[in-house]
Amino acid sequence: MDVVAFWHVVLTHIDALETRLFSEVLILPNLIQIPAVILTGAIAWLICTPIRRWVIAWLQPSPGERAGWITHHRAYLIQEVVPLITPAAWVLGLWIATSVARPLGWPHAVATIAANLLLAWLVIRVAVHFVPYPALARLIAIVAWSMAALNILNLLGPTLDFLDSFAITAGGLRISVLTVAKGVISLGVLLWAATLLSDFFERRITQVPEITPRAQVLLGKLIKTTLILLAIIVSLTSVGVDLSTLAIFTGAVGVGIGLGLQRTVSNLFSGIVLLLDKSIKPGDVIQVGGTYGWVSSLGARYVAVETRDGTEFLIPNEDIITHQVLNWSHKSERVRLKLPLRVPHDADLDQVFALTLQAMSRPPRILQTPPPVVLIMAFGETAIELELRFWIEDAHNGVHNVKSQVLYEVWRLFQEQGIRIPYPKRELYMHEARAPEKDYRLGEQKKRSLPR
Repeated sequence: MDVVAFWHVVLTHIDALETRLFSEVLILPNLIQIPAVILTGAIAWLICTPIRRWVIAWLQPSPGERAGWITHHRAYLIQEVVPLITPAAWVLGLWIATSVARPLGWPHAVATIAANLLLAWLVIRVAVHFVPYPALARLIAIVAWSMAALNILNLLGPTLDFLDSFAITAGGLRISVLTVAKGVISLGVLLWAATLLSDFFERRITQVPEITPRAQVLLGKLIKTTLILLAIIVSLTSVGVDLSTLAIFTGAVGVGIGLGLQRTVSNLFSGIVLLLDKSIKPGDVIQVGGTYGWVSSLGARYVAVETRDGTEFLIPNEDIITHQVLNWSHKSERVRLKLPLRVPHDADLDQVFALTLQAMSRPPRILQTPPPVVLIMAFGETAIELELRFWIEDAHNGVHNVKSQVLYEVWRLFQEQGIRIPYPKRELYMHEARAPEKDYRLGEQKKRSLPR
């Protein structure tokens, strides 16, 4: 569409709107109804102000109140329902006014339109409360009320024709403002529906005990991805887009993935591999580098690891695949811990063995079957190298804390028996160095040999 045709279409619609505005809207029977509509709203506000206060006071918690439906929904009733009392009363007042004016032959078109607009706003306000995302709920409310208002004012058809008149043609595809608007609205609604369905299916899958946690996560991700793809395809086909024309676009997307999205795609496929190879699952206790904690969730791009400090680390799936990962609970919750220990060469090893075994029997988390053991690893230069080995079955509760308990018990028992913990000794010998003697005679000879 060239510029001249564009402005011709705009001016045509403006002239039609101006003609309708002065011939059907801004006329005396309609103008005299505006004060009556405003007066009805003021009366509704005056009547409902004490009613709102009474309802809020009635909803406030009282001493000794038992838990019930009002207790669980008190915040929603006060914040969402109570503000709707005045608009609902206004709609009721307008309906009463139109019911009285219709038999008497009085003008009532503006009052009817105002009542319908308020009723549409009330219905949309209640409906969008079930949308979990505030931004999407606000967008749906604006679009829905705008369409309802245009329909009530008998302007929906002309508006759609006006938007459809601005279009461009690319090959066999005609794209107009109306097409784009329909596509955006349908895509938003379908994505919202796909998200709700995927969340519903994920909750149902997690309730099936026959499916392992790893399979539950994999099925949930596959269902969510499939539903989102279907939503995109349906939204494109609903506005008349031929999917075969997207070959160039998909090729460009492939080039973009190859150039700038390698890490994102790598993390996505690494997540699928993690779910298929059964290496980790939600609830496993793992250690990646210096991060130790249990897997709280498996995402499309990362693995969420929650530590005992209450923090959560988001580790990319690619790092889990390519780096060494220590899984403390891959096959069983039972793990063996090792502690190095050094004792003097002159220590009584029988006594040391008895004391260390006693120290390992005191922490309640240490298993006695299989029993703890003490091994002699080497005779070092300054001490005998020992290693304490014991088993626990709750690695998710931490491993360093139980090691600390064992070391404390060993130190306390060694202190009672007078056994010292050896430490490496270093001896430093200092020698007094003599200052070098200077030969002054050579200097005198040089001075004499210099020419005068």
